[in-house]
Amino acid sequence: MRHTITIFSLALLLVACNSVKRNQKLLAKGDYDRSIELAIKKLQKDKNSEKNDAHIVLLEEAFSKAADEDNRRISFLKKEKNPATTREIYHLYTDLEHRQKLLRPLLPLYSNALGRNAKFKLVDYSKDIIASKKAFTEYLYAEAGRYMNRNTIADYRTAYHVYCEIDELQPNYKDVRQLKDDAHFYGTDFVFVSLNNRSGQIIPHRLERDLLDFNTYGLDDFWTEYHNERQQNIDYNFGIALNFREIAISPERIFEKEELRKKTIKDGWEYKRDRNGDIVKDSLGNAIKIDKFVTISARLFMTEQTKSALVGGDVVYRDLIARRDLNSYPLATEFIFENVFATYRGDKRALDTDDWNLINNHYVHFPSAEQMVFDAGEDIKLRLKDILKNNAIR
Repeated sequence: MRHTITIFSLALLLVACNSVKRNQKLLAKGDYDRSIELAIKKLQKDKNSEKNDAHIVLLEEAFSKAADEDNRRISFLKKEKNPATTREIYHLYTDLEHRQKLLRPLLPLYSNALGRNAKFKLVDYSKDIIASKKAFTEYLYAEAGRYMNRNTIADYRTAYHVYCEIDELQPNYKDVRQLKDDAHFYGTDFVFVSLNNRSGQIIPHRLERDLLDFNTYGLDDFWTEYHNERQQNIDYNFGIALNFREIAISPERIFEKEELRKKTIKDGWEYKRDRNGDIVKDSLGNAIKIDKFVTISARLFMTEQTKSALVGGDVVYRDLIARRDLNSYPLATEFIFENVFATYRGDKRALDTDDWNLINNHYVHFPSAEQMVFDAGEDIKLRLKDILKNNAIR
């Protein structure tokens, strides 16, 4: 047992040594924040443990150097008097406060190696954070305004994200909420979608309504809106034209054919007889019975109803500002109505399961041309959805 405990203790000691060496390397590289995080993580487990004493020493040094480095950087940036540095100044102050927040729950930290409590200079940065936050927010507000004044889609979108940053930093700041809505509106690509029937055939109204109902396409995009009716006060950047160029409906066709079904089946039994016509018996004196087979047949009269609709066209993407076509994608589908039914004459036992499925079917009225186009439109809608999803506006 003692041997096992010794090995376990050595293993722990080795882990502790490796952790200290890793921290020393971080400190030597000037990676003070990672050094601080590693030391605090170890001390949070047991700040009074001897194996963590070295981390207290390293923490004292890393904390002091990190604070000095950040304060020197802040002093330099303030002397520059460049509004663009307000972001960095604010984040430097929050970093300084964050380190102190991590450290405070562990204090005091007594180090055996130092023979005293570790020294940490804690500063009240609240006024500096408030002031730098105010300056940073004002800078962002002015920056967003500059983007808004450039009047381009890309700049409106950038302004929107800046306003979002202000909203997170300082909720309800000035008129940011309204400006953010404005940036989103002006940064949105409004797409006017039209349906053009150049086929010479009538398109069912419900099909047109379904094809232009973009709520069913799942094309949610924060920066894109599709409209099938022009709205006032909106400048449409892009257009999508769904053009029907061909709608062909075939005649109603009926095909009839006849097929013979034959089958040999068991049909009772009879006594086995010898050449003289006498009944043959087995060794026990019982008459021997044999299966009786007969060949039966039936005639199947099948009727097939068919009618088809071919719908063809294209989807054209157009830049409405530059007044030029961007891309064109073919769009075509064929819908086939088919119904098969049958009757029979003869012995029904000659029919199989598939035959009975046809017999149980019946004649149905052919769909109208309008219904055929509508049914073909269901597939058109799926194809249109794929085109729209695979070819985003921007």
